[in-house]
Amino acid sequence: MTTGKDLRIRSKVISEGANRVPNRAMLRAVGFKDEDFKKPMIGVASTWSEVTPCNMHIDGLALHAKKGVQSSGGAPLIFNTITVSDGISMGHEGMLFSLPSRETIADSIEIVTNAERFDGLVAVGGCDKNTPACLMAIGRMNIPAVYVYGGTIQPGKLDGKDVDIVTAFEAVGQYHDGKMTEKELHKVECSVCPGPGACGGMYTANTMASAAEALGMSLPGSSSTPAISSGKAVECAEAGKQVLELLEKEIYPKDIMTKKAFENAITVVMALGGSTNAFLHLTAIAHSVGVDLTYDDFERIRLNVPHIADLKPSGKYVMQDLNDIGGVPGVMKLLLEQGLLHGDCLTVTGKTLAENLADAEPLQADQEIIRPFDQPLKPTGPLVVLRGNLAPEGAIAKMSGMKKLRFTGPAKVFDSEDEATAAILNDDIHKGDVLVIRYCGPKGGPGMPEMLSVTALIVGKGLGGEVALITDGRFSGGSHGFVIGHVAPEAQVGGPIGLLQNGDQVVIDSETQEIGFEVSAEELERRAKAWVQPPLKFSKGVLAKYSRLVSSASKGAVTDLFE
Repeated sequence: MTTGKDLRIRSKVISEGANRVPNRAMLRAVGFKDEDFKKPMIGVASTWSEVTPCNMHIDGLALHAKKGVQSSGGAPLIFNTITVSDGISMGHEGMLFSLPSRETIADSIEIVTNAERFDGLVAVGGCDKNTPACLMAIGRMNIPAVYVYGGTIQPGKLDGKDVDIVTAFEAVGQYHDGKMTEKELHKVECSVCPGPGACGGMYTANTMASAAEALGMSLPGSSSTPAISSGKAVECAEAGKQVLELLEKEIYPKDIMTKKAFENAITVVMALGGSTNAFLHLTAIAHSVGVDLTYDDFERIRLNVPHIADLKPSGKYVMQDLNDIGGVPGVMKLLLEQGLLHGDCLTVTGKTLAENLADAEPLQADQEIIRPFDQPLKPTGPLVVLRGNLAPEGAIAKMSGMKKLRFTGPAKVFDSEDEATAAILNDDIHKGDVLVIRYCGPKGGPGMPEMLSVTALIVGKGLGGEVALITDGRFSGGSHGFVIGHVAPEAQVGGPIGLLQNGDQVVIDSETQEIGFEVSAEELERRAKAWVQPPLKFSKGVLAKYSRLVSSASKGAVTDLFE
């Protein structure tokens, strides 16, 4: 790995010497002048795309980042990578490609940056997989870099109330249950996404943006500044300038993304009641920088951090509301004052987290979005690790807004999301059932599809909190209810979830943190001997490669874990 002083000559290998004339000739074609070859070359990784509102505006943001680099004496070059829309790919086979897109984004940024020998990087992302992918690539390469979040969408308005994309998914369930007309459903469809930006609640995109800021890899305020705010363009330009300062000071991602920084990220995610996907992505980012991060770390931190943010999906408010009363910096300032953050962690500003937060405005006093510490929504973090004979490596439950802490019921087992969806629509799932959807893990899905459409149908059918859902797949940050995902080992590799049978009594207890099913050890052994591993679902193409390389969800579902 290239570090320290050696890093400063990365771009010189293509700009110095007579034998580099062809290299320079090609750069002249894209606008370089003689003086540019003496400057650090900075890549600007843009995830711009028209396939999702989360990223539709990022081309403009990338240009602002480029100008920021130029104004500080760097030679910037914009390049693109792919993105997929989680919302649009939800509920059909397109969702199989969502999590694999994280690896493709990270790989493509690593490939372009290293091939072009950039000295530093600004990465601008929007949708769910963009943030972790950019940080994974940055961590692997360990060159000076700043991540910029494209920003949250504004809430839509319908009949005087705020609505968002989860409103649309839940409206489908209400429509199928006869509680909403087709005309009313169409009004919802036309109202929930008013323009650019990532889904507005504390769903995965906003969760991971908040985590990135807490890690120290984004400029203060990046995670809560709305997409359409003029401040977002200013931030991008500042990020471009800041990369040159990081290069000058020789501050690298591994100096910033330390174990203590990841503990800060987990603390912020727990306080905000973020997405269960934070487990998957933070573990993967930690792997990229060689930090040992396990479920035990999440649990240790969770027990000391109250859930204080009344944000969707289980709460009332959205990210723009939080921004209006002080944003994520205001929340972090409060957490630091309570002794819950490591203030000495270095950040991309070149200052420590405590130094950054000293300049941050405190949260407004007259607000209801962030609860006082003596009146939390939950005294501990709502993202709970469960273990037991159903999930020896662990499973993740989001208990925010849940009144029931224990659930016992008969299993109704399905080997695909489509089969489960049909059962819900046919009213075959009843109060007290434990709906199990398996063979949906990283290998078995493949791609660990999200179950937002299923959870939304359950809520729309009036069964929210009355039916438990267990899967070796995962959930959108917009999912809520009694839902448990990331069950590991997954069914595809012989995990116990693959041995469940209809009618088995399943016990889920968030207080004892147990998840199990009531069968004898002898019966479990008999089922294991009788189990036959099904073939992987794809033999060619990206999903075939992915399913053969991907690790367990408990290890971040990474594709470069070779033990």
